[in-house]
Amino acid sequence: MSRESALVTADWAEQNISADNIVFVEVDEDTTAYDGGHIPGAVKINWKTELQDQVRRDFVNKEQFEALLSSKGIGNDDTVILYGGNNNWFAAYAYWYFKLYGHGDVKLLDGGRKKWELDARPLNKDEVSRPATTYVAAHDQDLSIRAFRDDAVKAIGVANLVDVRSPDEFAGRLLAPAHLPQEQAQRPGHIPTALSVPWSKSANEDGTFKSDDELRDLYKAAGLDDSKPTVAYCRIGERSSHTWFVLKEILGHNDVRNYDGSWTEYGSLVGVPVALGDEPGQA
Repeated sequence: MSRESALVTADWAEQNISADNIVFVEVDEDTTAYDGGHIPGAVKINWKTELQDQVRRDFVNKEQFEALLSSKGIGNDDTVILYGGNNNWFAAYAYWYFKLYGHGDVKLLDGGRKKWELDARPLNKDEVSRPATTYVAAHDQDLSIRAFRDDAVKAIGVANLVDVRSPDEFAGRLLAPAHLPQEQAQRPGHIPTALSVPWSKSANEDGTFKSDDELRDLYKAAGLDDSKPTVAYCRIGERSSHTWFVLKEILGHNDVRNYDGSWTEYGSLVGVPVALGDEPGQA
């Protein structure tokens, strides 16, 4: 992948709002944001109720994903353009889902809602209803892009571990972003040897991604070795999806996996190593 194949500009998006076989999908941290105004014709996916299984702690399985996309009127041959607030935080999370199940053509709107709104582009509150489809996922989960807890432990001191949370979360001063309840994980801190590269550093002020050279410099300065596999993690897997997108889809690194269990899982495991403080910490 590359920037050209994984992203579309706001100009392109506005010109293709009504194009055949292009479906805009909004996915926001604030699941009510869509209702206050969305790109004309865009459908909404609620990450809490529609991307996550409501019984198991896991994301939706293949059959659930197929049912979700069918209900949204998304077909196998459609080009899906994902966007959302907070610099595409949860849009990147949804993008990762689409890749897990092998959707053929999915892209992010560079800059997401922020860029769209800064440009004063059209938003409306019209209800969007698309005819249901019979969506069939290309395959079951692509585990080459998903890491599990054992993979995270095995990566310590061996692969690149990239902690994309805030510096305070990394150091163990907070358990979650400051605006969220400080709960879930039993212990604060980070995985030993993990590099601290907050996800937001990859975005410009208008929400668009920084240039390829700026992104390469960002990770090089942090000590990432691009000859090694990489596992990215955050708190619940959404911010690390954004970093996974940067490394895998924009910069083209071959072996990048998102650890979606992230700190809410790792920080509650019994017996695994944990590091505190602002430095990577030793195994």
